[in-house]
Amino acid sequence: MENQLIWKEEFNIGVETIDKEHHRLFKIINKLFTFTEEEKKSQWACHEGIKFFKDHAIKHFADEEEYMESIHYNDIQIHKHIHACFRNKTLPALEEELERSDYSPEAVDHFLGVCAGWLIGHTLTEDRAIAGEDSSKWGNLLPSDELDAMQKTIIQLIYDMFQLESSMISDVYGGEKFGKGVYYRLVYGTKQNEQWEIILVFEEKLLINTVGKVLGLQTNKLDSILVNAARYTAQQFVGRIREHLPDVDLQEMQEENLLNYEQFQNIFKSENPQVSLLFDTGAGYFAFCAVAPHLLQNGVGNAISSENAISEIEDYLTQREANKADEKQKILVVDDSVTMRQGIKQLLEEDYEIAMATSGVAAIRSITLNRPDLVMLDYEMPVCDGRQVLEMIRSDDSLAELPVFFLTGRVDSESVKNVIPLKPEGYLSKYLKPEDIKKNIDSFFRRKNHKVSDG
Repeated sequence: MENQLIWKEEFNIGVETIDKEHHRLFKIINKLFTFTEEEKKSQWACHEGIKFFKDHAIKHFADEEEYMESIHYNDIQIHKHIHACFRNKTLPALEEELERSDYSPEAVDHFLGVCAGWLIGHTLTEDRAIAGEDSSKWGNLLPSDELDAMQKTIIQLIYDMFQLESSMISDVYGGEKFGKGVYYRLVYGTKQNEQWEIILVFEEKLLINTVGKVLGLQTNKLDSILVNAARYTAQQFVGRIREHLPDVDLQEMQEENLLNYEQFQNIFKSENPQVSLLFDTGAGYFAFCAVAPHLLQNGVGNAISSENAISEIEDYLTQREANKADEKQKILVVDDSVTMRQGIKQLLEEDYEIAMATSGVAAIRSITLNRPDLVMLDYEMPVCDGRQVLEMIRSDDSLAELPVFFLTGRVDSESVKNVIPLKPEGYLSKYLKPEDIKKNIDSFFRRKNHKVSDG
């Protein structure tokens, strides 16, 4: 059978309970590979198998974390973050793709490819580090706020260049294979004679669906024209990152390479990336990886010693308060129209932190994970309209006072009458001039902040 994971002795880390569960997860993945190769197997069987793998993986994470705590493992927080990213971002994104495509062979291949690659890579690096046989691969990542800025920039650029709404599904992408990939490496110098090594990974169908369509190519395969156009597009993409992130000090490109998967993997094994982000664009997967160790050197503060501990801690707390004062108010925009969502985002993002949701269910999930300071809610959405969403919000005591503005194409008396008991903050017509929408939002936050300052 072509797609099977072979258990090797090097996968054993010497902790019986962990090794036993790794072996079980390998067997489950292999069983799922078998399902995909046997056409008579039902979608239900595949669905149940994937659920079985997910449940075992999540339980394994909990058991592994309990073991790490029992031995006081130094890098437990990094390890927990990797588990959380896979559990809370990667797996849900893969499951959503399965549901959206009705368990298409391509979506199942995505799921198995990413999970199998993640399982092997994680076992050979992070899990071996638990037993002292290796060191953590992710100890050199950029701080979370800088990774977050990079993530938001890339999501915006993907939309600007290709009109695709993407989501990050991992900030510790380990080089797992997803479909047929194109691996493009670019090397840039800096004014300080340092070096950026950037690798962009495109799923083949993403290039066909974006660059290929722009060129008007009627093909489902890569050819020399498409690859050359993709190279040019990738260089433009990196150039736009340079514009959006002025601290990214890139000069002229020094080198470029098209890599096969093995060459890409070798780079991942020999270099620890400072940035490694995986995105689902809806039209295919995309990864952005960067090796630039000097970024950490530039960003690391003073080492704490017995002589400077008090002053360093005071400086740290002062900086935290300063950063807190500079934090933007958070707004969640809920609308099934991509044009409306992006229009409001571009209108408000300079002064506010903007999150977006495409449906009522997505809005509730977003509110639960990262409570906003204001919700801008489309009144006329299919399946679950704005009134129903506000009812769900108000049914939770902890969200009873969450401010909600309705976005609507009509403000008739009957609609207003229906939602008055749910206490919306107000209504904003979609036909208002952008500057008037902005004035309304600014005015709301001035009133809100004034009430807080008055106690």
